[in-house]
Amino acid sequence: MSDIIVVEDLVKKFGDLVAVNGVSLKIRKGEVFALLGPNGAGKTTTIHIISTLLKPTSGKVSVAGYDVVRSPDQVRKKIGIVFQDPSLDNQLTGYDNMYIHGRLYGLRGRELHEKIVKLLDLVELKDFTYKKVMYYSGGMRRRLEIARSLLHEPEILILDEPTIGLDPQSRARIWEYIRFLKKSYDITILMTTHYMDEAEELADRVAIMDRGKILAMGTAEELKSMLGHDVIYVTLNNDNGDICHFFNFTKSCRSLGGGKIELVVDNASRALPEVFRVVEVHGLRITEVSYRRPTLNEVFLHLTGRELRDSGESHTTPVLARRRWM
Repeated sequence: MSDIIVVEDLVKKFGDLVAVNGVSLKIRKGEVFALLGPNGAGKTTTIHIISTLLKPTSGKVSVAGYDVVRSPDQVRKKIGIVFQDPSLDNQLTGYDNMYIHGRLYGLRGRELHEKIVKLLDLVELKDFTYKKVMYYSGGMRRRLEIARSLLHEPEILILDEPTIGLDPQSRARIWEYIRFLKKSYDITILMTTHYMDEAEELADRVAIMDRGKILAMGTAEELKSMLGHDVIYVTLNNDNGDICHFFNFTKSCRSLGGGKIELVVDNASRALPEVFRVVEVHGLRITEVSYRRPTLNEVFLHLTGRELRDSGESHTTPVLARRRWM
């Protein structure tokens, strides 16, 4: 399987802020690839460079064999993009939003009309073809944006936080469309998300990104295997940072602050009795204990020292950057 997107040592700075710091990755033709991380991780900045909306400070990016700096027009012909923020005209109908986008790509006449009808039917908006977008729900608008991005039959579809702000039912529908597109259109999909379940359910491979860097990359199972089989969290009545040496029978131990420690073990049910014994021998008291199979959140916690869902930061990409698409 050949690489359709290649990113090498990518750096993007906004003044003194380093939004992307030495990112390298290769995305294979036909796969779903997810950039997983909190707001402010550099995900959106990265895809804006890949989609030619921003120029890199340094590094190299090629899409379908074209350099994004030297051949931006060729790159744009190869990609479709759905922005994180709405980009539809609420005063126009679904059909008109599609029509204007198609004309910008050189489509016209019967060919354009037939593509619009086909794609609106695909995303189950046929009955709303001539309704103004102001009357669409959030999920319907997202589906319209996906349909619009496919008009020129791109080889690569870029989705920036495709289900953010959607209700569970609309979110599930978007997941269905993404799976269908991969299966039926043989399209490469690059998506960003801060939802762990979304990355795990949809992506063939995931890159965990934080503070402008890729910390780990692989399938969801490969990433979770970094932590072993089970993870035990123990909260003690003692915040002694040296306490981990008591648990040398585990694969790893790490203090998370506040008296909480993370223990990585092969089997939690077998390890817990020994954990309790060690705690008792050293005169400590457990105030809380839990364990589970590793999740992508545990992987993120292990790599960064904080949970993904608690990592709210502001976006690093200027909002005006996306306007350069037209």
